Amino acid sequence: MAITMKETLYTIPISEVFEPKDGCPLCRLHDLLEERALDAIMGAAMMEPDIRIQTNSQGFCSGHYGRMLKRKNRLSLALMLESHLDELIKALPDEKALKGGKADIRTAKSMAQGCYVCAKVDASMEQMTANLFTIWGREQAFRTLYAEQPFLCLPHYLQLVERAQKRLGKKELAEFLTVSTALTKSYLEKTKADVSSFCKMFDYRSAGVDIDRTEAKTSVERAIGYLTSVRPE
Repeated sequence: MAITMKETLYTIPISEVFEPKDGCPLCRLHDLLEERALDAIMGAAMMEPDIRIQTNSQGFCSGHYGRMLKRKNRLSLALMLESHLDELIKALPDEKALKGGKADIRTAKSMAQGCYVCAKVDASMEQMTANLFTIWGREQAFRTLYAEQPFLCLPHYLQLVERAQKRLGKKELAEFLTVSTALTKSYLEKTKADVSSFCKMFDYRSAGVDIDRTEAKTSVERAIGYLTSVRPE
């Protein structure tokens, strides 16, 4: 049953993300925002002039290019590539500068390192974590739900702790830091123990030792997911 909290604009997305209690809630939030950004940019949004200006200058990272290629609307991607490539051509040094021994590649470098989807998701994540802190300060039901999460992955734990110290009051901050650290530390300790068990499976000295092989066999993937926010495929 869903928890009873005031269904305001700032609570609906957060409560939806935290209710499943499956893995890191911030990873779920990131995945949700990422999917929405990809759906939008591969749809009608790519034709909006202000959006197109951004995709022309930022392009996309290799990971998001790969995910966009797997979607059905390849024409949308081709149209964005066409105008992005035009902008890249303009950004390269002209012949006059090259003959003078100069090559200003700052704009081209910035374009090559950019990603419209990453920038969109990062901005949305920052806003959503700000909303999270607002709810934390107002809703006991949310604080309880937050504390019931399985864990926080390391990157999102560090991100939350850093931002919380700038946004929460002293009383709210102390509880938030305590709960958040407990969530990430308990999972870290369990993951470390499972990785150790995996190593022992290949150690002749551990013959006869009772090992939870089911947990041990998935420990390497889980450890990488915890450390990076990205679960290996």
